[in-house]
Amino acid sequence: MKILVSGSHGLVGSALVKSLVNDGHEVVRLVRHDRALGAFEIQWDIKQGRVDAQQLEGFDAVFHLAGESIASGRWTEAKKNAIRESRVLGTVLLSHTLARLSQPPSVFVSASAIGYYGNRGDEVLNENSVSGTDFLALVCLAWERATAEAADKGIRTVNARFGIILDPHGGALAKMLTPFRMGIGGRIGDGKQWMSWITLEDVVAGLKFMLLDKAAHGPVNFVAPKPVTNAEFTRTLGRVLARPTFFPVPAFGARLAFGEMADALLLSSQRVVPAVLEDKGFPFYWPTLEPALWHLLH
Repeated sequence: MKILVSGSHGLVGSALVKSLVNDGHEVVRLVRHDRALGAFEIQWDIKQGRVDAQQLEGFDAVFHLAGESIASGRWTEAKKNAIRESRVLGTVLLSHTLARLSQPPSVFVSASAIGYYGNRGDEVLNENSVSGTDFLALVCLAWERATAEAADKGIRTVNARFGIILDPHGGALAKMLTPFRMGIGGRIGDGKQWMSWITLEDVVAGLKFMLLDKAAHGPVNFVAPKPVTNAEFTRTLGRVLARPTFFPVPAFGARLAFGEMADALLLSSQRVVPAVLEDKGFPFYWPTLEPALWHLLH
């Protein structure tokens, strides 16, 4: 297949591109840099709303994974605008352009996140659960709605709601490893908040699964079948690393250090299940946490 990927240098995008190329697909990157373009790169400018539609003709599939990092730096108003606009404006531009092609792709997989659900305590959440009302939930809602033009034109559109993606080389787990290996890791707040995680390996496999399942469309939760509380995650990571986990971070300390981001990312509880993937029989490599962490860290 001929496949276009935005956000191709991020944690998910770089792993997906490598896997697709290994499978023999032709992969073209949709990039924002203004350096000399490579043979398999197409440039776009989200802020200017500019992309050459002619260059997007004839792709079989599009993976749209681009977006400003939500976990780098405090959430100033400027940062929040960048988080929102990089997702919503980019998706609107791509969806609008794909919908007007004479040779549109058959499938458009656009990133979203389980932040869609907001802070929901112990409630079990699936793809039919209503959205939350906090900043990240509203961003995710707008992000998913921005794909509507492509879907309305008959392009099979999937909204991939990513959970906490585990990989030792990037994302949340990479940030945790140093303090935990030093023996100063611990739960955050009371530790009762649910963490819906998934390995990067299963994310990539799940995205490729979306290519082949011609009935897949709409929201799909990219999380492992067994979410855990923060306290359980902490104990399990400590056990796998053979390190103590006696240093909890109080909620006020997290808020002091990270501001609004602490409530949205560290203290928020989302007990999400992958109902669509399970219904479709997706074979998770790592459905439970401890074997996943052993695989990743040893």
